[in-house]
Amino acid sequence: MIKPILGLAAAAFALGLADSAAAEPSGTLTVYTSQPSEQMQSVIEAFNKDYPDVQVELFRSGTTEVMNKLLAEFAAGSSPADVVLIADAVAMTQLKNDDRLMTYDDAPIADIPDALIDPDHTFFGTKLITTGIVYNTNLVDEAPTSWADLKAEDVASKTTMPSPLYSGAAVIHVGTMVQQPEFGWDYYEALADNGAIAGQGNGSVIEAVARGEKAYGIMIEYMAFNAKKKGSPVEFVFPQEGVTAISQPVAILKSTDNAEAAKAFVDWQLSRKAQEQSVAQGYFPIFDDVTPPEGYPKVGSLKILPTDAETLLENDQANKENFAELFGG
Repeated sequence: MIKPILGLAAAAFALGLADSAAAEPSGTLTVYTSQPSEQMQSVIEAFNKDYPDVQVELFRSGTTEVMNKLLAEFAAGSSPADVVLIADAVAMTQLKNDDRLMTYDDAPIADIPDALIDPDHTFFGTKLITTGIVYNTNLVDEAPTSWADLKAEDVASKTTMPSPLYSGAAVIHVGTMVQQPEFGWDYYEALADNGAIAGQGNGSVIEAVARGEKAYGIMIEYMAFNAKKKGSPVEFVFPQEGVTAISQPVAILKSTDNAEAAKAFVDWQLSRKAQEQSVAQGYFPIFDDVTPPEGYPKVGSLKILPTDAETLLENDQANKENFAELFGG
């Protein structure tokens, strides 16, 4: 009887090792993000329902401040960050080029559009934030349908937009538009020549259009829809040529000391639960079979203008200087 008992003991020990190896992620996970604090608290609460043993520590600021903090910490030797979640694929590309990001080939990306996935699997889009046209319904009789409509003198002179000197979304929008053969800098020169102006961020655009100071604006969609819900006389147009998009990518830093918890966070961000929460927060989901917020078209029906993140990064300073020359800084 001794050998069978020893055999059972060995099997139990092996199972114990297996259970230990398959243990749920735990420990501290430090996330650097540009997503609004209130939203991130909801994200963490939902994540902890699935991963209760992970303690998430958060640093939240604008993308520029997040990147400045990271770069300063790298220069000093190391960063405590495990995961970065920011609304800027250009900044993520910079981190990738600096060899700061971990490759995660096992990320659950089967249902995610290819355009939102870094080909080398170092970062992954978690939501869509698109830029289109907002207009004041009290001031506009015939709604615009295209980017080209804004160039007309009687329209451009009543148009405002965010500046890439202040807005990360505008960096992506301007950088993407000038990559398109049908637009380029000629498009922005036409807007400037016919009286369009630039404010600061997207908030300045929706305020000007909602108050009737301007009839048209170029801006991100969710601020326009939120303003409409609150009673502002505005509507939003997804131009027929296509929209530019921010994907709010998530990535794991190579220097993480808790890779399993970091992978769990990325997995959760790319899950249906996270997408349904994004919808509740007013964002486009990245899954076509998840119903978008009220008033939004289905994701699969969107035409997203193509962009090359490397070119965006390479031309970032020149784009800002060209824009400032046309619209002021």
